[in-house]
Amino acid sequence: MKQVGLLAAGCQPWNNDVCAASGNRFAYCSTLAIYIYKLDHYNEFKLEAIMSEHKKTITALSWNPNDPDVFASTGADNQVIIWNIAKQKVIACLGNTNAVPNSVGWVLSDKETVAYVSGCGPLYIWNYRTNGSITNYKDTHNFTSDVTKFRLHSKKIGRMVFGHADGSISIFNKGQRPSKHVLRPEAIDGCEDNDPVMDLEWDPLSLDYLLVVHIHSGVRLIDCESLNVITVFQLPNSATSIQTLAWIPTAPGMFATGDSHHGIIRFWTVSNPAPISSINLKKTGFHCLRVFSASSTENSEDNPETTGFISSTSKALDTNTPVDTSSQYTLPPGHALCTFLDGGVGLYNFAKRSWDFLRDMGHVETIFECQFKPDNANLLATASFDGTIKVWDVNTMKCEFASHGNEGVIYSISWAPADLNCIAASTSKNGAFIWDMNKNKIIHRYQEHKGGVYCVAWNHLDSRKIATCGSDGYCIIRNVDGSGVQRYKHSSCVFGCDWSTNNKDMIATGTEEGKVHVYYTATTSNQPIKVFTGHTAKIFRVKWSPLREGILCSGSDDGTIRIWDYTQDFCVNVLNGHTAPVRGLLWNLEIPYLLLSGSWDYAIRVWDTRDGACIDVALDHGADVYGLTSHYSRPMTLASCSRDSTVRIWSLSDIIASVQMKIIAKRPWKEIINSPGIKIILLNFFIICLSELKKYDDITFFCHIKFDSVNRLSQVKTIKLF
Repeated sequence: MKQVGLLAAGCQPWNNDVCAASGNRFAYCSTLAIYIYKLDHYNEFKLEAIMSEHKKTITALSWNPNDPDVFASTGADNQVIIWNIAKQKVIACLGNTNAVPNSVGWVLSDKETVAYVSGCGPLYIWNYRTNGSITNYKDTHNFTSDVTKFRLHSKKIGRMVFGHADGSISIFNKGQRPSKHVLRPEAIDGCEDNDPVMDLEWDPLSLDYLLVVHIHSGVRLIDCESLNVITVFQLPNSATSIQTLAWIPTAPGMFATGDSHHGIIRFWTVSNPAPISSINLKKTGFHCLRVFSASSTENSEDNPETTGFISSTSKALDTNTPVDTSSQYTLPPGHALCTFLDGGVGLYNFAKRSWDFLRDMGHVETIFECQFKPDNANLLATASFDGTIKVWDVNTMKCEFASHGNEGVIYSISWAPADLNCIAASTSKNGAFIWDMNKNKIIHRYQEHKGGVYCVAWNHLDSRKIATCGSDGYCIIRNVDGSGVQRYKHSSCVFGCDWSTNNKDMIATGTEEGKVHVYYTATTSNQPIKVFTGHTAKIFRVKWSPLREGILCSGSDDGTIRIWDYTQDFCVNVLNGHTAPVRGLLWNLEIPYLLLSGSWDYAIRVWDTRDGACIDVALDHGADVYGLTSHYSRPMTLASCSRDSTVRIWSLSDIIASVQMKIIAKRPWKEIINSPGIKIILLNFFIICLSELKKYDDITFFCHIKFDSVNRLSQVKTIKLF
């Protein structure tokens, strides 16, 4: 199985320090993975690596200023991880930081030492090359307000600043008494809330100057030696607020800011309190901003055709041209790494005044489900923990449709049959609903369940029927308009349901007790007509075979997949191999015995269900694999989704030849190859081919071979092809 496409995640909007840039690389964080892109010698930013060792939300990352191959990250799993990008591996890990670090940086005097802080302090210092000993920095404990962000000075050893949730800052200098909780901005009239520090950055050309951003008070330039506010920068109006800022390294005294409510980037100089230029890049607000100067030749006058486009591994998407409100101003060279509140990530080229890269509207949380549209193999729908449904064009990896969100966790989706352009979804807090993607509105909502709804299934043999199941132990079937409700009570939570592909009135469910129930909905009885037992833990998903009537499978937290024959009332095979709970299940739509599964062990496995053999394993995902899907018109192509927030496209073509041979011969491939006589046959065939090659120059030929009843070579006929 070969990966042929990747839809990378968007950037999370939960934490502040979740993007970074260094040299010709930039990186950003989804909830559980870090994406690193690199500018290559073709002037293309390519996805270089995906790092996904954190088990809970990543909270910050920081590049080592002395080693461009190394960066540090922190997470809600109480870990600090040191990564080597060139080697694409973890080189050090500090576990159990006691509290969740929310900011991390590198100590100037030692390129192998990081500092991190949590809550109200203290600041911890860790040298990852030593025996793991940790020290805390003097006087950085017992802050009276949480630290929102801290920065170590890049030139002056021992100088650092902390920004706090109450709007104050704390400044530390080696050998001097610290200035704690100083320079808190004055209260804004009519605003009783705190004015937290959202961002702060040291002036790269000064030992004393610091820029600080507040949500209400805007941007201030501070002299940290005299503790004076030098400039309060003027915002265009009272409705404007700044979320983030960055100095522009190629223009001394110049910096950029990103608005919090709109995607407007503004350019400033320290000598002018008003912005000198602004560009409207996007409708949604900024989350983070970093400015860097990549080592490229994209603006070289002797190479005017170089464009700096993104490679096919992370294609830049077409987007509306940013609105430049002051095009007469010449911007300095450089790139702005922009992340937005909707998860979008972009790389804006100042010189070209256009995007070099835009990953728009990507999911930032676990993707629980993916499904191809029944009448269009190019459209793929995804559902996520972030509460949205998105529909992607798999050729361009561009989001074509997106729901408004705010639905809690969306666990499951199911397309309407044919070309109805609607998707049914199940949620953690808002029941189930039908979303019309063309109108971008919810046209029906179902609230019969008490609690979370884990699965939804639209009947593709009877498009009037939709089934859901949930934490209340019910599988509920209703008509699309909400009428004709049928309830099937179970003795425990129901996690999965699936309509038979051969009988419009038959549905299977999987329960917390590890049982598979089969119901016939055309009768008035609410009792199952079959109950299959054998799993030792809950069943998360059940799937009927589309090609073999009466065959279905179930995936369980016991790590196994069981194949059931409805007509024979027993389990026909148990597939063992996963080392964690099974989540995704997919029958191949062309080869009846081929089954794929995804698991919390990060693996996708391909199975021959007749003998239970695992014939391939893919480990590309960096976290739990939840969803698998394929389309009838492309049965050898599939998509998968994961807790790493990516969607990956796969081809089965490299394993299909051996699978087809095995199915035709009704024997395992290894047994075919190693059977008596086969090796001699292949050897003789090879020798004959070599001898024929000597007879012809530049002429293509093939051999027609016949075997006798005992598999001895009996005839070879060479046919010339001109």
